[in-house]
Amino acid sequence: MAGNNSSEIRVAGTGRVLVAPVGATLPTTFSSTPATDWAGWTDLGYTSSDGVTFAKKDKLDPVETWQSISPARFVYADRDLTLKFSMLQFNEETLPFFIGGSKTDITSDTVANPGVYKFDVPDGPSFDERALGLEFKDGKDVVYRFVIPRGQVTATDDLKLARKSAAMLGVTFTALSGGDGKPLATFVMKDPAYAA
Repeated sequence: MAGNNSSEIRVAGTGRVLVAPVGATLPTTFSSTPATDWAGWTDLGYTSSDGVTFAKKDKLDPVETWQSISPARFVYADRDLTLKFSMLQFNEETLPFFIGGSKTDITSDTVANPGVYKFDVPDGPSFDERALGLEFKDGKDVVYRFVIPRGQVTATDDLKLARKSAAMLGVTFTALSGGDGKPLATFVMKDPAYAA
């Protein structure tokens, strides 16, 4: 419904970020146990209080003409769809997601050094494509879910280790085309505002 309606203002009070293999299905069921809805997905745990920054940037190239100083039209040249967030937990899921790799790259010599683990940072970058899911709630009745079925971490923030603040693994995750007319990303909303 058009016009001023305060019940349609959304505040992402709580949320979470999840990862899964490329092409994982976006859950469309909203049960009383969200973990069941997101079966097959891994929750990345605590993120910073900044939440998630969602960015969509389209690049338009102007078509110039001899007859006019203004463009005659625009041509779509590029679209970037990104999610930026900072993870607060260090574990077998988050560190490889930040650096590149998988939890199988973390090794342990349980005989010689029990409780000691090793993760080798690769000499060169490797492709680490995944699906990324985002869920946030506004109160008890409104839930938004957003999934990028194929993408990868394309930028990381500096990792600051300091005495007065938690270390954060900041990443920017960029959507990749699924091809064949598949969506770049999908929203699913449990929100009465769309009933109209």
